[in-house]
Formats: sequence, structure tokens, C-alpha cells
Amino acid sequence: MKMKKTIINSILLTVPLVVFVLFVAMKAAKKEKVGVGVKASKKSEVLFDGSREMLDEKWTYWEGPRFSSELPLKWEIVKDPVDGGTVVNSNDPAAAGGKYGAADMVTKKKYRDFRLHVEFLVENEGGNSGVYLQNRYEIQILDGDKTKHGMGAVINESESPYQFYNGIGKWNAYDIKFRAARFENGELTERALVTAYFNGQKAHTNVKIQQVWGGVNSGLDGGREVTDTPGGIKLQAEGHDVLYRNIWIKELDLKEADTDF
Repeated sequence: MKMKKTIINSILLTVPLVVFVLFVAMKAAKKEKVGVGVKASKKSEVLFDGSREMLDEKWTYWEGPRFSSELPLKWEIVKDPVDGGTVVNSNDPAAAGGKYGAADMVTKKKYRDFRLHVEFLVENEGGNSGVYLQNRYEIQILDGDKTKHGMGAVINESESPYQFYNGIGKWNAYDIKFRAARFENGELTERALVTAYFNGQKAHTNVKIQQVWGGVNSGLDGGREVTDTPGGIKLQAEGHDVLYRNIWIKELDLKEADTDF
């Protein structure tokens, strides 16, 4: 009888532990994967798969005030220097000398809330480009810069998570969840929010973007208060060899002011 009670007590003690372990495992399984090489999740749209066909189908030039290139896109499809395959080089001839806005590339489709994955490789020291959310908010790519204007920063809004950068000649990944600014009756009521992982490490959590930076040559609403106009995902040409691959996006509808993931 005593042994029977011992067995029952042992089972009763074990069950909560098993339930807890299963709960943790299920929670971990639901957590979104981030980092270099992560494939498009369910219900996401692949924006660039390495092919010329997809590049021309889904991307075009942003024709801002400084635009000086012409279609078809002059961004070249080149060999991946690390893994083979094909990638795209942002070094458009029109942007030589760092003339941003001359040949920046933007998705034809425009977005509000989304989850975005972008992989990039800086080939040379000082390599410069940028990933623009809604063609207005920049997540910086700038080798060697550890300031608020530097690598991985929500430009001029956050510190650079430079410690997560893999360095020149290696692939890096931004995983971003973004919530667009909210308006009521044409008036701004909530600022845009962004959470970002850099190479699998959380770099920013619910950063409230206070304003648009960069001026009119840089993107929508440049140098002015933000508007309610949706915008595309833009990649910046600055006359540098910055390569891109494995770009995908999942549209969201974030009711709550929270982008953490």
C-alpha cells in the first residue's frame, strides 16, 4: 500500500513538470525564426529570389527629385561570393560617388504593417546602402560606423547594434516587424514602431520613430512630418558594392501598438 502511494505521488509530481516542458517546447516552436538563411514563412511574399525575372517583376526605380537612371533596372545580378547562386548588386552606375536617390530601387507594391526579412553582404570597407521601410524610415547599412547613423541603426533614432554585424564579405540578416504610423481624421495619433533582429540577435524593441530623416532625395515625406501614404520597401544605391538576397515580406494588420516578436 505504501509503495502504491509513493508511485501515485511520484506521478502527480511528474505531470506538472511534463506539462511545463511541453508548454515551453510549443512556445519555442511558435517563435519566429530569424537570421541568415531563414526562408519565407507561410503567407509571405518572396520579393527577391536571386533571379532577374523577379527583380524586374517586383521592383522598379524610385523616381525622386534626384533620380537620374532609367529602366530597365541597372542593378546587376551577380554570383554570390559566399554560397554560389545569384544575388543583386546595389552599385548602380548612376549613384557613383554616393549620390543617393539617383538610382534607389523600390518594390512596386506598397505596404503598411509587415514582417520583413532582408539579407545583405558588404563587399568593401565603408560599404554603404540602406533598407527603407515604407520608403521613408531607414535601417542603415554602413560598414565602420557605430553611431546612431551607423550599421543596423534605426537611423538617427537608436544606437547602432554594431556588435551583431558579421563584417565585410559575410552575409547579414535584418528581420523586422513594422507598424505604420496611425492617423485619425488626417491627424497623426501614433508614431511608427519597429522591432528588429540583426543576425538573429534582438537589436531594437518597439522603437518609436519620431520623424523622417534624409531629406526629399532620400524617400517619401523626407525632411517633413510623416503622411498616411503607404510606401514600398526600398534598397538604397550609394555607389558601393552591397549585395542583397533572400528578401521576403509578410503583410500584417497590427491592431495594438506592439511590434515585438
